[in-house]
Amino acid sequence: MGSRQRAWGVATALGLLLTLLGPATRVDGQAAEAGRVKVSHGAAWIERGGSRLPASVGATVQAADIVVTGADGAVGITFADDSRLSIGPDTTLAIDRFAFDPTTHQGRFETSLRRGTLLGVSGKLARQSPQAMKVRTPAAILGVRGTRFAVQTAEATR
Repeated sequence: MGSRQRAWGVATALGLLLTLLGPATRVDGQAAEAGRVKVSHGAAWIERGGSRLPASVGATVQAADIVVTGADGAVGITFADDSRLSIGPDTTLAIDRFAFDPTTHQGRFETSLRRGTLLGVSGKLARQSPQAMKVRTPAAILGVRGTRFAVQTAEATR
């Protein structure tokens, strides 16, 4: 089995594990927290405001963060609406927008998968408002409609 196949296997296992994990800490309207890292393996970090933070278990993820993994990295994040994203090796994922009202389950969740692999399970936002969750890639926009999904893309060339 090649290293790419092993890495994809790790990402798939993380995706399954995220399905079993409990919900993230709720956003109370004051906090900027969108979710928390629940699983982290290998090289992984969060880019926030010009800084690079480790994507270690328990680290918060906020709107406008960029989550990056290296060749041996994988990260699992549970968001406040119970959405779960598993980010595979050599991946760059931007959290473009996250707003969630835990009372009404209304809001928006938009990400951009710049390169790499993403496995996901949508949460309360997509179940309440099917148009509320989107994943952009260099080639398409995926509208998540309350389901599980997988996306893989290569880095865009200009």
